[in-house]
Amino acid sequence: MTKDKKAKIVYDRDACIGAAACEALDPKNFVMNGDGRADMLDSKEIESGLFEKEVDEITNESREAAKNCPVKAIILKEIKEHFEKK
Repeated sequence: MTKDKKAKIVYDRDACIGAAACEALDPKNFVMNGDGRADMLDSKEIESGLFEKEVDEITNESREAAKNCPVKAIILKEIKEHFEKK
């Protein structure tokens, strides 16, 4: 049985301007592509240009990448189910 993920990183690749802050601050999740935009590693495209990756936790590196993206193309989300009491 796989462990449920507790957070998501959402990345709007169409909004990316190629500043490369994400790759510099969070190289485990982002890499610059030859077209001048970043790609989010191990993610799935949920709609055209919008990518998502489920993670166990949001790291400080991911927080810094989201905070320093000049166009706010990186959104960090906690998955609510993990915080609700049963």
